[in-house]
Amino acid sequence: MNDVAAKTKFDPVTLAVIENGLQQVCNEMDLAFVRAAFSPVISEALDRSDGIYHRSTGELIAQGELGLPVFVGTMQFGAKAVIDRAKNLKPGDVYIVNDPYLGGTHLMDVRFVKPFFYKGELFCWLSNTGHWPDTGGMVPGGFSANATEVEQEGLRLPPVKLFKEGVMDEEILSIILSNIRIADQRIGDIKGQAAALAIGEKRLTDLLDRYGKDTVEDAIGELKARAARLMRARIATIPDGTYYGESYVDSDGVVDEPLVIRLTVRKEGTELYFDLSKSSPPCRGPMNSVIATTRSSIYLAIKHIFPEVPINAGTFDPLHIEDPKGTFLYAEYPRPVSGCAAEVSQRIAEAVFNALVQAMPDKLFAAPAGTSGNLALGGYDPERKRSYIMYVISGGGYGGSAVGDGISNGCSTIGISKTTPIEVMEQYYPVLFEEYSLHEGSGGAGRTRGGFGVNYRIKLRRGQARASMVMDHGRTGPRGALGGNDGGLNTVRVQRSGKEYTPPHLSKDQNIEIGPGDTVSVSTPGGGGFGDPLARAPDLVLADVQRGYYSAQQAQAKFGVVIAGTPPALDRTATERLRAGATARP
Repeated sequence: MNDVAAKTKFDPVTLAVIENGLQQVCNEMDLAFVRAAFSPVISEALDRSDGIYHRSTGELIAQGELGLPVFVGTMQFGAKAVIDRAKNLKPGDVYIVNDPYLGGTHLMDVRFVKPFFYKGELFCWLSNTGHWPDTGGMVPGGFSANATEVEQEGLRLPPVKLFKEGVMDEEILSIILSNIRIADQRIGDIKGQAAALAIGEKRLTDLLDRYGKDTVEDAIGELKARAARLMRARIATIPDGTYYGESYVDSDGVVDEPLVIRLTVRKEGTELYFDLSKSSPPCRGPMNSVIATTRSSIYLAIKHIFPEVPINAGTFDPLHIEDPKGTFLYAEYPRPVSGCAAEVSQRIAEAVFNALVQAMPDKLFAAPAGTSGNLALGGYDPERKRSYIMYVISGGGYGGSAVGDGISNGCSTIGISKTTPIEVMEQYYPVLFEEYSLHEGSGGAGRTRGGFGVNYRIKLRRGQARASMVMDHGRTGPRGALGGNDGGLNTVRVQRSGKEYTPPHLSKDQNIEIGPGDTVSVSTPGGGGFGDPLARAPDLVLADVQRGYYSAQQAQAKFGVVIAGTPPALDRTATERLRAGATARP
């Protein structure tokens, strides 16, 4: 992995085979982790990632296709933090770490990092991240909306050897299990996470046996150089200039005021420079973002724009990010950070989209729903005589673009995580999903409209429970682009003993006590609209009304299209008059 390696002439077939072989190692780790994990948030929602990292720099070599995009950047910083602290390495050692200030995200994202030896020499590191349902702290599930210091969010682990030469350290394990809820259920995730790395070790050994250590190492250097060249070629298509973008976080969960992300993007030649220094200062609540997550958010935003560029450390070489010290996007101990990866990261990505859509309207899109919709329900099931923590991730609408409408109920900007099937949740936990439907009307109006969010309602069937949520876009919807309207808002409503409760911070709250028959209802945001809503073809608006996506009144208010009759039909004369009046208004 040096300058010589970057200049090596490779047979293109061999290079492609090695590239895909490294990818396949990571993919098999992903699959092994999913199949062995106990927690539905990993086994069903796929909230995890696996990768291969450079032995001394921690740089990303390869990551599984099924891994979360937000971990692309953070895991290489996390690997470097372990490398800097690792001592007396032996085959079979595995470090565990979740410290967010050491290349992490939030405390629930627990990383395993394993040195990989080939013929007695350290070749690289294997690492994975899994979202544990709980790591202690103020609330079940760890998503405290009101935390003011990181200790309130859960157990913080520096890099320590959980496995020593392949044997689990029972003393360290006992410390971990003594500080988290539903500890008896964590051993399945721990063993699954370790097993995934063992699979990666076997598959990578096979690859090296087949092609040789030097050939694979030179190929890794060549792949990095090619990714950097390809990214620079894509950046070169952006007009030189300075672009500005903004996005907003509803509140920090403690102070009921929005946080502002102000981004300046400067494009010069084949390089992009990002400045977030004018964003809001550090906040009291858990919406601070550690620098690893801030950087990774920009990486994943650019990868969304140029998806054809392969992922490795070279992909990030042309992206220059100034540390936004003095803002809430550069969290330092003891600032709470539980919302940084799940929510703030998506606002950072939105700011990138908002800035660059001005330069690349044919390549960009309006803002997506941009919230993971984190809802945790923790309680005791008297029928099964055990405690539980149910964690729900929900989808939302994508933004419209130059090529078409946004999709509905898509996964979050930062990941591929999907909602755990409701049948699985109803089997595991004492709940009933009374509704799961499209959030009609939530798609932002535009020449191409945003996709729609979803509605769901959960009823507690028995026992007592506490609900906590860290969501966003409850105050302002996902932003439209180039004249498009914003998408619909996120809403949360709790029915307790027949009375409705709405969180004061709209999208963030914790420890809401509920009993049998009480319900929690959530509506997720729709995507922003793209382009002038009055430019949308009236026939497309009519089709949306006929499908129930918008009411006739919404069609008129949002698109200037008059729908009349039963079944609905388009009143073209009234539409032309309404649109003429709309375009004539100043």
